[in-house]
Amino acid sequence: MRDVIVACDFSSAEEVLGFLDKFAECERKPFVKIGMELYYAAGPEIVREIKRRGHRIFLDLKLHDIPNTVKKTMRVLSNLDVDMTNLHAAGTIDMMKAALEGLTRPDGTRPILIAVTQLTSTSEERMQKELLINASIADTIAHYAANAKEAGLDGVVCSPLEASIVKEKCGAEFIAVTPGIRFADAAKDDQVRITTPARAKEIGSDFIVVGRPITAAEDPVAAYNRCVEEFVY
Repeated sequence: MRDVIVACDFSSAEEVLGFLDKFAECERKPFVKIGMELYYAAGPEIVREIKRRGHRIFLDLKLHDIPNTVKKTMRVLSNLDVDMTNLHAAGTIDMMKAALEGLTRPDGTRPILIAVTQLTSTSEERMQKELLINASIADTIAHYAANAKEAGLDGVVCSPLEASIVKEKCGAEFIAVTPGIRFADAAKDDQVRITTPARAKEIGSDFIVVGRPITAAEDPVAAYNRCVEEFVY
């Protein structure tokens, strides 16, 4: 089940399609993450175009609103035929249940639905000082993951450093999607809780989300293949 998801955090359709053109002749089509920047710039049509090109899609919009609004929004997103989407676990169990209901199509099918626990740019110190969450970051993520499981979700987004904690709390089949991935010889950028693809595999991540180490690489295809080699095989 393990796979590498490439975070296509571009600001226009032209940029992302130009990037994906580099993989046109590759046998393995990357699983692609479309985040807020690209979705807000290019709209739902970019999702449809990337899907037409044969890529699986993680639509990363991190919904967080009242349950009814999230339910209706997920109903719209379910029509885009994405493979995975998400929301914030902080929105409560009721919100997550409503999201699941909205995302499920009349025939019972739906994308994978996961919940964001804490962003990988958030340190424990900032979480406690600025968000007034007095528990440890590990306990907070375990609790949010348990709430997501209770709501019927498939898994969570967490840093790779907490993937094993999520598995212990929610079981081996509960999906851990982990951003904050960097090669051992790469810069950290604005991420705080990070690790390498190989270490993420050891810890128990099911999917790793990799952005700049691939998209900003001199040879993105080689960087992607390196990620796949370290994490999948």
